[in-house]
Amino acid sequence: MKFKIDIEMTPDELRQTLGLPDVSSLHDELIEQIRQRMHAGVEGYDPITLFKPFLNTSLGSMEGFQKMMLGLMNQYTRPSSRSESGE
Repeated sequence: MKFKIDIEMTPDELRQTLGLPDVSSLHDELIEQIRQRMHAGVEGYDPITLFKPFLNTSLGSMEGFQKMMLGLMNQYTRPSSRSESGE
């Protein structure tokens, strides 16, 4: 038996349904700080150094996730020792 339910809602409605906090004001504040830093350092502006604190953690966790997925794929695609020994 198969059930399919389609629910149409906005991202805000989904956030409220899941009980997640509204972080839009935090997002706006961070964007404003980034703009201020960009305008203050227009001559020597380097976007990578501005986003480095944010990228290090997310890239590291993404790399860890990719390694984990690769390990799982290798584990399930390799023939097991039981099938080779005829058990």
